[in-house]
Amino acid sequence: MIQFPNAKINLGLQLVEKRPDGFHNLVSCFYPVGWTDALEILPAQGEASFTLSGLPVPGAPTANLCWKAYELLRKDFELPAIQMHLHKVIPMGAGLGGGSADAAFTLKLLNQQFELGLSDENLIEYARQLGSDCAFFIQNQPVLAVEKGDVFAPIEVNLKGWHLLLVYPNLAISTAQAYAGVSPRFPEKSLKTILAQDISTWKTEVVNDFEESLFPKYPVLAELKAQLYEMGAVYASMSGSGSTMYGLFQTPPAGPLPFPREYSVWQGVL
Repeated sequence: MIQFPNAKINLGLQLVEKRPDGFHNLVSCFYPVGWTDALEILPAQGEASFTLSGLPVPGAPTANLCWKAYELLRKDFELPAIQMHLHKVIPMGAGLGGGSADAAFTLKLLNQQFELGLSDENLIEYARQLGSDCAFFIQNQPVLAVEKGDVFAPIEVNLKGWHLLLVYPNLAISTAQAYAGVSPRFPEKSLKTILAQDISTWKTEVVNDFEESLFPKYPVLAELKAQLYEMGAVYASMSGSGSTMYGLFQTPPAGPLPFPREYSVWQGVL
């Protein structure tokens, strides 16, 4: 059985306060997009195994979130040995949630394939044990994420028909790096209120708070954002705490894309 774990972008990201546990409370809109990995799970003849292809993934296979998801369910269910293979396409350290999506889709695929009978609510509780934004990918629909990014509220944001361009400048930014320079503060205006406005107002009002500290450190990010606006984006931003920049366009950018060959680029209609 095969599925295609998809990425997400952040429409705004407000870091509102540091928590007693060392994490940060945030407010962000998570929005699913079509850049995908490929995940296959089959029953194994012998011992369970996990293999990788595509982009190189650092660390031992047993440290991968897909394997951890399998181990997590195996504590509560008598799962058979499996052959699991992940073909990695979504860049890592990119703010796109690719690793979290892989873990969540592993939970969903195991639940489906072995008829475990877990509800979405059950799967969300398992996903929360694997990472802050893993739970989002269980239902995989636009939400307003709060607290650590694992508590969700409905939000009416519809970008259907908009053209999305994602640009990853081959620069991995770890979560620890990103959070090291932030200064949390409560916003004057709620993100939910701003996102309810016409998208033409987002350029000046929808902010990713990580940009303030990361742009001076990595000037290529600010340059990419400016370039997306020059290409005609109605709104452009960094996604999450990573280095992917994205632009929302009413029509696809004209002509060849002006990015270096070593950059990873995805574009499509939402």
